[in-house]
Amino acid sequence: MEAERIREYVPNQDSHLTELVLHIVSQIEQDEKRKRKQIQAQGIATAKARGVRFGAPIKQPENFADLVEQWENKEITVGEILEQTGLSESTFYRRLRELRTIRQDRGKQQ
Repeated sequence: MEAERIREYVPNQDSHLTELVLHIVSQIEQDEKRKRKQIQAQGIATAKARGVRFGAPIKQPENFADLVEQWENKEITVGEILEQTGLSESTFYRRLRELRTIRQDRGKQQ
């Protein structure tokens, strides 16, 4: 990127010296980018080791298990759950799968 900006200001772009300078600048840019990515990866690894969570917070209402039980007993519809919780349909089914996995794991432990 920097090399492209330099190319605009360098007269006689056909010279070998100009191409050499642009190549050197490009290599320096690539090395700096590689170093930044490495430092960023180290920072992320350190944060994860401390228990820092990345991304949006998990959106699940406290009464989700109760609502799922009512839904499984056909007392309420998915639409009603979505309306009450503010979840999207895809999030509801994702949380449902997670809840069922937790239930299965608890059943296997007992």
